[in-house]
Amino acid sequence: MSEPRICIVGAGHLSTNRIYPYVGAAGGVLVAVCDLDRAKAERNARRWGGAVYVDVEEMLDAERPDGVIICIGPGAHAELAPVVMRRGVPVYTEKPPAPTAAAALDVARVSKETGVLCSTGFKKRYAAAYVRAREWIDSLPAGALQMISVTRGSGPYSNADARHEFLLDFVIHVIDLVQYLMGDVDEVFAMTREGHAYSISLRFVSGAVGSICTSDGRSFEVPTEEVEITAEGGHFMSIHNSSCWRIAREGKPSEWREPPTFSSAGDSGRDTGHLAELEDFISAIEEGRPTRSAIYESYKSMVLYEAIKGSAASGRPVAVEYQDI
Repeated sequence: MSEPRICIVGAGHLSTNRIYPYVGAAGGVLVAVCDLDRAKAERNARRWGGAVYVDVEEMLDAERPDGVIICIGPGAHAELAPVVMRRGVPVYTEKPPAPTAAAALDVARVSKETGVLCSTGFKKRYAAAYVRAREWIDSLPAGALQMISVTRGSGPYSNADARHEFLLDFVIHVIDLVQYLMGDVDEVFAMTREGHAYSISLRFVSGAVGSICTSDGRSFEVPTEEVEITAEGGHFMSIHNSSCWRIAREGKPSEWREPPTFSSAGDSGRDTGHLAELEDFISAIEEGRPTRSAIYESYKSMVLYEAIKGSAASGRPVAVEYQDI
């Protein structure tokens, strides 16, 4: 295959800053931009190329792309991804993949039915620090993992709707991350302060335990993200702002990585994962394979999100149950 021909649906702030600039660097060619606001689509087409559309079906008919990127909100992600897959075209949607776990499962079932890739933009699976964490975890003896703790903060959220809900828009990244690193969750107990701060306890199927402490009382400009992973035998890893890490093996220093510039706020597509996830999507199109963040994995993250929300509302532990496709 020559360079995959990519169409993008959505020309808002996030896609304009974190997707369009990386398509070419990831190995694709942008051939079309679609947005209901034609002026936004025209602006992005001027900057990065491609024809302009306001109708997705018309764009698919005219361009016959090799892949489509959708970045317009969780409800539209779940509505449009099946339309694209049923035309045999691989699709990437920004997170979250759908407004509910049930809707995400429906999308996963279309992906299985059609045999067409649907990938979700869970960038932390591709961030350099967490790629290294996954490699390190895989090098440990089976059953050695004991604990993960995550602390993360953001600026304020209105919680007015799904697109502006703190737990679904911001915390969903670390909800996905803990399952990527530690495996499926068995039970969750969560407390919240009016939806703006959460203290979450997790028990994984493996027997390991974990916690997520997160609040929207901080800042978008000053990153706050600390992750600690512990395994028996003196093995542990500390990760600071998705960029710096320290690894100890058998109680002794083993590895230290500190990038030469402060990049965790979004200056590097590899430290943040924005470029790396698009590289994986475009390579998957060329190679006919799944990605690290295929839709069924994203569905499981939505299940955990709903369990956390349910526990916080009820004040009780909630069992986490995943359905097969």
